[in-house]
Parts: sequence; structure tokens; C-alpha cells
Amino acid sequence: MTELAVGTHLSDTHQKALRINLDPRWYGTIAEIGAGQEVVRWFFRVGGAAGTVAKSISAYDMAVSDAVSVGRLQGMLDKEFQLNVERLDDERGDENCFFAFADTVVARSYGGGNECHGWMGVKFQAQQHDEPSQIVMHVRMLDIEAFAQQEALGIVGVNLLYGAFFHHHETDRLIESLLDRLTTGRIEIDMIQFRGIEFRGVDNRLMALKLVQIGLSGVAMFGPDREVLQPSEVLRKKAVLVERGSFRPPTHVNLDMLQTARVKFEADPAVAGKPVLALTEITMRNLLAGGADVDRRDFLARAELLAACGMTVLITDYFDYYRLAAYISERTSERIGIVMGVPSLIDLFDEKNHAQLPGGILESFGRLFKNDLRLYVYPLQPSPDDELKTVNDISVRPELQPLYDYLAGRGSFVHLDNYRPECLPIFSRDVLRRIAANDSSWESMVPADVAELIKRRAFFGYVRPARD
Repeated sequence: MTELAVGTHLSDTHQKALRINLDPRWYGTIAEIGAGQEVVRWFFRVGGAAGTVAKSISAYDMAVSDAVSVGRLQGMLDKEFQLNVERLDDERGDENCFFAFADTVVARSYGGGNECHGWMGVKFQAQQHDEPSQIVMHVRMLDIEAFAQQEALGIVGVNLLYGAFFHHHETDRLIESLLDRLTTGRIEIDMIQFRGIEFRGVDNRLMALKLVQIGLSGVAMFGPDREVLQPSEVLRKKAVLVERGSFRPPTHVNLDMLQTARVKFEADPAVAGKPVLALTEITMRNLLAGGADVDRRDFLARAELLAACGMTVLITDYFDYYRLAAYISERTSERIGIVMGVPSLIDLFDEKNHAQLPGGILESFGRLFKNDLRLYVYPLQPSPDDELKTVNDISVRPELQPLYDYLAGRGSFVHLDNYRPECLPIFSRDVLRRIAANDSSWESMVPADVAELIKRRAFFGYVRPARD
């Protein structure tokens, strides 16, 4: 068995647990709160656990077991890891790498209907006497039955421990292995964070992107401080305003769209006085526009530039607006607004974009505009010689015009008449073209912080002027 394990990717949970047990390096604690001892059970079942599991814990005090949060998880990881080092380092530190695994979850209750989710993590030494490294993630269990959720939790826990111990130098592979013996219909992981000495070169935004790429989550989120965020916690009880775009790069018009929409959004009586979360969204379809795989440097360039603008970023696999709206509305009961330009609204009325639904455009719009969702529409005027086109004078196909007029009449479209006229002729594609042509006029089309960062980091093919 051990011969098979060397250099071979193991996907079987039994074999993973056995390889960990038979490897003399790993020794530590497994603490599980809220759904039984589903992870440690694997190590006891396969045999040889005495050399791996120093202690297993199934409950802390009531205050801890009642609260599912990353703070509780971190407290458990820190406490148990430190106890292992303090108690065992003199005796076993030369031979063992210590670890603490913990999870705190809420599985399906007897009555059902509750959100089945939790936090899971491992804090570990990759080498004897080393500084600790850590992986923390948020998990949603999607099975209907509680026993199936518990089984999935046990499998993903073993996958996490195995990945931490044997794939910590290959984080992409580690993330992919979290799905071993599972499907995306059973487990969702919508946030993962790597920290510590083994992961000092890891950008957690790329790891968040990886979750969406392989289907472990439909959404990833990170803040202007570049830290990954758990979307449900951030969205909860917020009125949400989201602008979709390529942001390649973010321009004055992108910011003006969001700022003008926010003024209108906050003036809505249903929003007034409530906390507002403004988001910039990039879809996987947009990130994949250049080929079969995401250009990571291009993605990070956009992420860095949006951070410079103070933006919270949402990466989604929800090209259809109604799916984006459904995701957000499941996590907040407050008002949702989507910001778009006139061209996007016209495109929304193209029936080909809704052909995947049995009810076509009517079903799509029924899903999108429920809960009083509104579209905040920015006008279009490519040049001063062109006619200004607003939401009030758009024409769609004759058979769809009554639908357009109905939605306009019920207030589903909000005209952004508070725009800055000087922003209207700005388009990201023109900025990129001017950068490629070494035409410095692009700098006036983007915020100063964006221009400075593009030049300093040579984003989008920018070439620094030669020194004399």
C-alpha cells in the first residue's frame, strides 16, 4: 500500500486515511463540533490511528457548539495546536509534525429547513519543529438527509487532511482533491484560505477563483484588502448593488455607473437607512473569453486594479442574470439592484440568451424581477456626434416591446440621469488599444490610482518608456 501511495494520487477515502495513519510523521488532534465524529471515524476504522490521533474531541462547551463561525474554528485550531506543541514537543518533536484539525458545523436538524453549513480547517507543521501553516474553508452540505451530509463531511475532512499533508506544495491539486469521492451536488466550498510558512507564496484570490473554476462553488468573493470573504456572511442583511463588467481595466465610466446607481439605490424607500453592499462582478465566461483556461496574470491585474478602487469583487459562474439574482436573494432579504449600460439591457431582450429555459424569456424575467429587483441603466453615447440613448427610448423587437413597456411601467428600470457626461465616450477596449499603441491619452480615461498601478506593474502589455 505504501508503495502505491508514493507519487500516486489517491482518491479513495479509506486509502487516504490509512496512508496518513501509516506515515509516522503526523500526530495531532481532531476536534469536531455539531455533526458527530465523522472525520476521526475514518482513522479509527482503517486501523493504526494510535500513531496519528493524539486526542479526538466531539464537543466543547455549549457556547462554542452553538456558534458556527470562523472565529470559533480559529480558536479551536489555535488552542489544540498549541496544546500539542506544549505537551508533546520535548518528547515527540524530533520525530513528529503536529497538527490540529477542527470543524464546527450545523447539519440538517430533525425538523429540516435550516442552512446546513460550517467551517473546517487544519493547522499543521509540514516539517518537524516548523512554524505552522493553516487551511480554513467554509463548507455547505447539499444532501437532503442528515446521515448523507455527515458522510460527505467526513470524506471532505479526510480529503483536507490528506491534501494538507501530501499536497501542500501544490495548492491547485490540493483544491481539486477536496472533491475526491464526492460531487459538486453534495458539497459546496465557497471560501478557502491558505496561511502560514508553506503558503507564503499563495494568492488566496487565485484559490477562490479555482473553487469556481472546478465547480466547488458558483461564487467567490474578496475585498479591497485582497482578503477572501465568505459570501453568505458578507451579503446577509445587506441591500446589494452589483455591477457586472470586464473591468479590463476599470475606467471612469465603470466607477461612475456604480456611483450614480448607488445614489438612486439609496434613495429608494426600501433601501433608505439600511447598509448597502456595492459589488463589482466578473463572470467566468468573461474570464475565459480569451481561451480554454483563465489567464491568471490577467485575472490578478483586474483584481489588483479593482482593489485600488476600493471595490469588493465577486467572481461568479452565473452568466444568466436571474441566477445571480437568485444566489443573492437566498442570502439577503433586502433589495437587490443590478447596474448595467444600455447595450446590456438591449442584449437582455435577445431571446437567444434565454433559450436554455423551458419558458424562455418570460421564465427568465419572472425569476429575475421577483422581489422587486431593479436594473439601474446607464445611458450610451459613444461620441458627441451620436444621439444619447437612455432606458426611456430603447426599442426592442416589436413582439417584445409590450414586455419592455410593462417592466418599465412597473419601475423595474431606473434611468441613471445623474451621470457625468465626460465619462460617456470611455470604453475599456479603447483604453487597451491606446496602451498597446503607447498612446498616453489612456491615462485620462481611468482613475489616477489605476493608471499608476498599470504603469508600475506593466499590466495589459504596458511598456515603460526607455530611459535616456
